Amino acid sequence: MILPIYIYGHPILRTLCKNINPDYENLDVLIDDMFATMKNAHGVGLSAPQIGRSINLFIIDLSVYAEENPLLANTKEVFINPVIVKEFGEVDIHNEGCLSIPGLRADVERKNTIEVTYYDQQWKRHSVQMDGILARVFQHEYDHLNKVLFIDYLKPLKKNIVNRKLKYIQKGKFDNDYPTILKQ
Repeated sequence: MILPIYIYGHPILRTLCKNINPDYENLDVLIDDMFATMKNAHGVGLSAPQIGRSINLFIIDLSVYAEENPLLANTKEVFINPVIVKEFGEVDIHNEGCLSIPGLRADVERKNTIEVTYYDQQWKRHSVQMDGILARVFQHEYDHLNKVLFIDYLKPLKKNIVNRKLKYIQKGKFDNDYPTILKQ
């Protein structure tokens, strides 16, 4: 089922998420719904707060990048209770967007390599190092679980420039082709 995506200004996006355990009700259905929602919105990552759940869960599907990097063809993963243990390497600048902030993109600086732990959908624990686009999307989605949005990384001058656009987004004045929920 395609779920509505919560839009910038909704308090759920600024709520610290909590860990879950294997008996979380209907988790497999929720994960399937998240993948359907993300695909419908043409995203590459989606976190639980973006669909109204304040739990430590997000998904990533980088298969859309397979043409430029064949190694990403099967990068469709579930991350439960993730933790970034360490960020290191070079600082990369990449233009980011967010399904919860439609129509707004900005350059964001992030470390290009991370060491993480998480559980997959079968509750197998992983401890891995990531780099490149996977590390970037992981960091972006992980931030959502910690009430951080990509716009929080913008320098003051850039933030002043995007503030008008953010106000329009909060009022529902944006173009998109997926269901959304605004602040009530």
